[in-house]
Amino acid sequence: MRMPQTPHVLVIVQNLPVPLDRRVWLEAQALTAAGYVVTVICPKGPGDPARETIDGIAIYKYRPAPQAEGLLGFVIEFVYSWIRTAWLSIVVRRERGFDVIQACNPPDTYWLLAALWRLRGVLFIFDQHDLNPELFRSRFGEPSSRGQVAQYRGLVWLERMTYRFAHRVISTNESYRRIAIQRGRRSPSDVTVVRSGPDTTRMRPVHPRGEPDRGRHLLVYLGIMGPQDGVDAVLEVMAELVHHRGHTDVRAALLGFGDCLEDLKEQAHRLGLDEYVEFTGRVGPDVIADYLSAASVGLCPDRKTPLNDVSTMNKTMEYMAYAVPPVSFDLTETRVSAAETGLYVPSGDVPGFADAVERLLKDADLRTELSLAARVRLVESLDWRPQADRYVGVFDDLTRRPARETPEGWPARERRAPLEPGPGRDPQGRQYVDLRLPGELERFVRARGPHPTA
Repeated sequence: MRMPQTPHVLVIVQNLPVPLDRRVWLEAQALTAAGYVVTVICPKGPGDPARETIDGIAIYKYRPAPQAEGLLGFVIEFVYSWIRTAWLSIVVRRERGFDVIQACNPPDTYWLLAALWRLRGVLFIFDQHDLNPELFRSRFGEPSSRGQVAQYRGLVWLERMTYRFAHRVISTNESYRRIAIQRGRRSPSDVTVVRSGPDTTRMRPVHPRGEPDRGRHLLVYLGIMGPQDGVDAVLEVMAELVHHRGHTDVRAALLGFGDCLEDLKEQAHRLGLDEYVEFTGRVGPDVIADYLSAASVGLCPDRKTPLNDVSTMNKTMEYMAYAVPPVSFDLTETRVSAAETGLYVPSGDVPGFADAVERLLKDADLRTELSLAARVRLVESLDWRPQADRYVGVFDDLTRRPARETPEGWPARERRAPLEPGPGRDPQGRQYVDLRLPGELERFVRARGPHPTA
């Protein structure tokens, strides 16, 4: 099949609505900027319309399935979502057309839909966000019973079929790429790493609205709150700091949602942390910018599991974007992301985690040094813009599009290292910290917390 001069791409995602899913939204924007026509199918978020167009990207949404409970609940959720997505793909094909499908997991079920559309000449790219067999082992342990073994083998089979039917595979890091090559038996030339780095021109510190809380350091957790995310460790660390070490100069904000949110609220109350812990629920980029701009420390409580150890944690890089040093349980891919800009603790060592946090709270020089290093590393090594070139390159190669020129005037795949942006205001009208002004970011970082330096 001959590709049109302007290929149309259909992006399928079930895990989160768009544009809330930051990675998928950045990908869709990158394709649009490169001249592709992009449509997204995803579940609705609260209050979302069934259809909307944002920045030229058409988004078709369906009402999400009820929250899954148990194996039967997950099967019902997957089947329901698959059918709704399949129907919307027919609608999109009729109304807008598409030449390429990109399916993002979890779950690993959309290979069948891609295989059906492949009969009509549609190409298939698999953007692998999670390793579902590792997720199963992380939540339930090594399969032992006959039922567990069957479920685990089913997940491996679904993943294998997704690898098999994909024309190209996009992995979020080298660990995932290695699994695609070894377990998925894909040629190394068919698997491309596209990391989930933020766009640092947009995700950067802002001067907070209103008067900041100068009496206490702010610790922040940002992300999903599921059984595998270890957010309960944040509350245990806070209890250690407040009740056992006498830190009344600290508070924690937990930004996000998930299956464990209500249980975490109850745990915080039992631990006597109502005065010290805030749960924001689902929040948008403007609220995230407020909290991370004010934070002294970013918390990464993900324990070492088969999935977490090889997964890139987006929150780590989002902390770094706002010049917030992360404290993390020691994970392979978290070290790849943060390198020497964070502090690492053996997995599950809550007192050790509290020690690391306390060390940063007490040592303003170390905290400032790591904060500045985190921002530099993110801009120079992990920024989204070079990743976007690599991502679009997968589509260009597959559809055989000719080489393009970027608006900056040099070939997309040879784009020079990004520079720090200057002053300006964000979409909410807040003043960005001027990152090109010598010493300005250091002054901003040192002003966080209860003891600002003049």
